[in-house]
Amino acid sequence: MGKRHLPNLLTVGRILLTPLFLYFLFSGISHGKTLALIVFIIASITDAFDGRIARKYGVVTKVGVFLDPLADKFLVLSAFVSFWIFGEIKLWMLLLIAFRDVVVTVLRMIMQMKGFTMKTSRAGKLKTTLQMIVIHLILIYFVLNSYHWVQISHYFTEYHIIYILMIFTTAVTAYTGFHYFLHNYNILKLLFVRK
Repeated sequence: MGKRHLPNLLTVGRILLTPLFLYFLFSGISHGKTLALIVFIIASITDAFDGRIARKYGVVTKVGVFLDPLADKFLVLSAFVSFWIFGEIKLWMLLLIAFRDVVVTVLRMIMQMKGFTMKTSRAGKLKTTLQMIVIHLILIYFVLNSYHWVQISHYFTEYHIIYILMIFTTAVTAYTGFHYFLHNYNILKLLFVRK
C-alpha cells in the first residue's frame, strides 16, 4: 500500500484497538488488565506516529485530518469513562474532560472543513501528556491489583495519587479549553459570522 496509506491505517488501527482495549479491561479474563494495558500502549504508539509520518512524507489527507482527532478522543474518553465506571475518578472530572475534548475536537473539524487551522499551544500538548500519563498509571494500578500486588498498589490509595493527578489533569484540560477558545477567537468569530 505504500507510505501514502500508512498514516490512515495507523489511525484506523487505533479506532479498532479501542473496543479490544475495553474488552480486556472489563472481561475479567486471566491477565485481562495486563492485556488492556498492552493494547492501550500500542494504540498510543499509533497516535504518536500517524500524524508524524503523514507530515514527514507529505501524505496528509482529508480523511486522516478528519479521523485522527476522532480516533484520539475515542481512545482517551473510552479510558476515562471506564475509570469512572470502576469508581476510580469522579463524575465531574469525566464530564469536564469529555466536554472540553468533544467541543474542541468538533470546532477543529469545522474549522478544517472551512479551510481554517486551529492554533495549538504548549498547554494543549501538556494536557495530552498529562492525560496519557494518568491513563497509563491507572491501568498499571489495575494490573497491580489484578495480581494482588497490594504492597505496591496500596501507595496509590494511601497517598491519593490517582485523585491528585486527576485533579491536576482535569484543571489543565479545562484551562486548555478556554485557552483554545481565546487563542482562536478571531478565527471562530470570522467562521461563524461569515455568510
